[in-house]
Amino acid sequence: MSQKVIDLLNAARSRELAAISQYMIQHYELEDSDFGKLAKKMKEIAIQEMKHAEALAERILFLKGTPMTKPDAEAKKGLEIEAMLTTDIALESQAIKMYNEAGKPAPRKKTRFPNNCSKNSSVKRKNISISSKTPRNISRNWGLYTWPASPAHENKMTAPSPA
Repeated sequence: MSQKVIDLLNAARSRELAAISQYMIQHYELEDSDFGKLAKKMKEIAIQEMKHAEALAERILFLKGTPMTKPDAEAKKGLEIEAMLTTDIALESQAIKMYNEAGKPAPRKKTRFPNNCSKNSSVKRKNISISSKTPRNISRNWGLYTWPASPAHENKMTAPSPA
């Protein structure tokens, strides 16, 4: 599972690196053509993308992976302003689509407990209390439990005790 997450993060990082190159090239070209305000905006966007790429790299390193250093696309040079903006919109739209695809939840596996759990069974059950103070992401990542949408509810759940 960790490798799949690292691969998704690296794909996102590679996309961010391509965006950085594209925005910086646009910044230089616009600056040379005396479009200072637009050039400054492109530089600001490139810096935002750099921060995104760095955050992705930090997460990849945290997961014991190696951050990607190669952009996933070649930057386009010599574009007219309208073509630049069209390219930028396409880059951002593709990134949004990629993030949305990566963010789709995996199919949940239902945990089935043995039907033969009786008083005489060697499998014992234990009540686990998940309160509104339990971090939801930890509980969700277990993939075993669901609870009411309202965090104000407390829910008692049953799970097998560790053997």
